[in-house]
Amino acid sequence: MEDKRANGDTSACNGHSDKQHKDVRVWCDGCYDMVHFGHANSLRQAKALGDKVIVGIHTDEEITKHKGPPVFTEEERVKMVKGIKWVDEVVLGAPYVTTLEVLDQNNCDFCVHGDDITMTAEGVDTYHLVKSANRYKEVKRTAGVSTTDLVGRMLLLTRNHFRQGSAEYDIEKEGSSNMGQDSAAKSPWTGCSQFLPTTQKIIQFSDGKSPNPGDKIVYVAGAFDLFHVGHLDFLEKAKKLGDYLIVGLHTDPVVNSYKGSNYPIMNLHERVLSVLACKFVNEVVIGAPYCVTEELLEHFKIDVVCHGRTPIALENGKIDPYAVPKTRAVFELIDSGNEMTTERIVERIISHRLEYERRNQAKEKKEIEAFEALQRQKQTQKAG
Repeated sequence: MEDKRANGDTSACNGHSDKQHKDVRVWCDGCYDMVHFGHANSLRQAKALGDKVIVGIHTDEEITKHKGPPVFTEEERVKMVKGIKWVDEVVLGAPYVTTLEVLDQNNCDFCVHGDDITMTAEGVDTYHLVKSANRYKEVKRTAGVSTTDLVGRMLLLTRNHFRQGSAEYDIEKEGSSNMGQDSAAKSPWTGCSQFLPTTQKIIQFSDGKSPNPGDKIVYVAGAFDLFHVGHLDFLEKAKKLGDYLIVGLHTDPVVNSYKGSNYPIMNLHERVLSVLACKFVNEVVIGAPYCVTEELLEHFKIDVVCHGRTPIALENGKIDPYAVPKTRAVFELIDSGNEMTTERIVERIISHRLEYERRNQAKEKKEIEAFEALQRQKQTQKAG
């Protein structure tokens, strides 16, 4: 069915009462492994094409069969997708090839996917059935981020994803790895150019709402690197302490000063979008001070400051960054009940290094072949 909002026109339903208007249900599916802001952005775009977004997630078994073992378990992947602000329902056990039966069973009008190709182990386009039935719409893939690229950053301990001084906004010219960031002779979908932030993207991700008068305002701060289920559980508990949740994100040099190595794996711009996509978060402070100051508490009218059970590094080895809220008796420790940390994810990846390298190389080979076939098809059509 053709929906006028597919072209950004919402006027079609503005004149109708709620009773007359039937919700347009949009189906999205995938692995959603290591959920990042690229996934969130495709779901945001899918939501703009309808009223409800229903996300089908493949099981661990199905993913292993077609592309190798997932980094996260199906329970973790379901939880992460449920935490994205544009998602209305989640269905575990979606088939790898999207069928019309799946759309009908979930009362979905059409399926939405990014403008890259996904294929089965046999090299079949996973969306061929819904495409031929004209129940498929495409959204733009977020350039500059992919799970493959993030895995590459972890395995190679590369540092060029965060830059300082005059090089901060440089665009990556040369590939830095054989897993995702090498822009030469690579798949145009998995190969990764550096993500370029824009104010427009931040506005699209932000809900733009200020606190209401009398709202209890909660503040948390940290790196929130490789946004994961541990962060999600922590933010859900923090939000329950008030009405409006503000997350302060430390800059890359500050995170690196207390984490070391090549942390953060995701740069500040990437971390901003990852946190903004979380349904529990109302606002993000970009480049928040490491020490929570009187000025910060006053400026944002903060009622409670929280931190998780992870160790708190002292500033310059001496100053407790939470001294001010502790003195004011507005500091609370939260136990998220989740053992996941960014370091644990990196350990998971490194321990399966060879499996992931093989998986990514196979994925890129299939994508390059498909891309070349598409190009040949286009040339043939032009010639005809």
